[in-house]
Amino acid sequence: MMLDNDASVAAADAFVFFGATGDLAHKMIFPALYQMVKRGTLDVPVIGVAFSSWALPQLRDRARDSVARAGAGPVDDKVLDRLLSLMKYVDGDYADPATFAALKRALGRSRRPAYYLAIPPSLFATVVQGLGAAGLTKDARVIVEKPFGRDLASARELNRVVRSAFAEPAIFRIDHFLGKEEIMNLLYFRFANSFLEPIWNRDYVASVQVTLAEQTGVQGRGGFYETVGCLRDVVENHLFQIVALLAMEPPAYQGVGAVQNAKFNVFKAMRPLSADDVVRGQFTGYRDEAGVAKGSDVETFCALRLFIGSWRWAGVPWYLRSGKCLAETATEVLVELKPPPQPLFADSAPPDGRANYVRFRLAPNPAIALAARVKRAGEEFIGDQRELSLLNAQPDQEQPYERLLGDALAGDGALFTREDSVEAAWAVVDPVLEAHDRAHPYRPGSWGPRQAGTLIKPHGRWHDPMPDPEPH
Repeated sequence: MMLDNDASVAAADAFVFFGATGDLAHKMIFPALYQMVKRGTLDVPVIGVAFSSWALPQLRDRARDSVARAGAGPVDDKVLDRLLSLMKYVDGDYADPATFAALKRALGRSRRPAYYLAIPPSLFATVVQGLGAAGLTKDARVIVEKPFGRDLASARELNRVVRSAFAEPAIFRIDHFLGKEEIMNLLYFRFANSFLEPIWNRDYVASVQVTLAEQTGVQGRGGFYETVGCLRDVVENHLFQIVALLAMEPPAYQGVGAVQNAKFNVFKAMRPLSADDVVRGQFTGYRDEAGVAKGSDVETFCALRLFIGSWRWAGVPWYLRSGKCLAETATEVLVELKPPPQPLFADSAPPDGRANYVRFRLAPNPAIALAARVKRAGEEFIGDQRELSLLNAQPDQEQPYERLLGDALAGDGALFTREDSVEAAWAVVDPVLEAHDRAHPYRPGSWGPRQAGTLIKPHGRWHDPMPDPEPH
């Protein structure tokens, strides 16, 4: 990272992941560990812990299968063999002290382990208490997987449990979304360039839109989705993080703590949502999914209007939306600027109503674009709005879990979420988690229910990301 690490956490000398036989380990963790070994950033014991009646050979087979299925190109057998040689395995019930005694033996001389809780939140307290009772938390750190609670009360309880054994600088709340190269580039682009700052405020910005759309549905995970819904699963964390990076004040100094403070201030300045700020939708056919209640009101789409009561952003509406079974799979930000103060030309009011804007395409095909009007050839003062586009695809870039696990092992907390920010974000959405209108049906392949258009109408219309934008 380019930021100074002011968290004062030394590099870990072992990586322990609970839930080693689960889906998350198979889909994300093993491929990330393989890439870390390949890049030379992982050379410490890797200890898997689970309650599956397995032994080390089975875990190694699981790792081989995971890396082979990752689709990141041909597998380098030497790299894979090196990863397998680092691995150990502890099998046992998380509620049994013998499991943690076995873990202590497996750690050997390691004194600064990193514990990754790739397990359901309901098991966090059991594991944290087991680690504490076995004397395994001194100089250690813990990596907690999203979600960080499901409302403000549960987030506070989760933080209390983890803080009972680990100090805040030793807690790394991992959200893979923050490890994406495109998300990091938002922070870099804002503060590495001087031309944005004079216009990046309520005097020049009319509104901001953030869209995270998925063409896929719940993909057989209806039972899980029934427990979360779009607001909890995507908006409160992923989209709020994008808003924080776009809305934050310049950090006071070059350090992790300064960035975290600036993001926290954005969350604290957000006005708590009311039912009128939110439109919920559910795609037709969701109730036919396995594990979904017949009369389910869980939202698969959520749009909301957000206000940030800071000096910079007072009065500027932020419109956020996300959903499944939408027209495209894309993540995009549109910062629409106010029109010139006086219409000098006949076409100063664009027929589509869209003024100049800055567009951040985060996925797919990352790009940053600036839209400006350009005069057509001829004597008349008539023009067209064109985009100046900078493509930002990065070949062979680190994948989110590779980057985040590497940062956690190194003790770099820049891309992780702090306790106070977690609770401040939940405080914004808490009023509408239960007090809301019913979800409106929408057709799969559309852009969600028509009521979402009504929500944004006072400030224009939604910008629908196109599949493959071409630079001008």
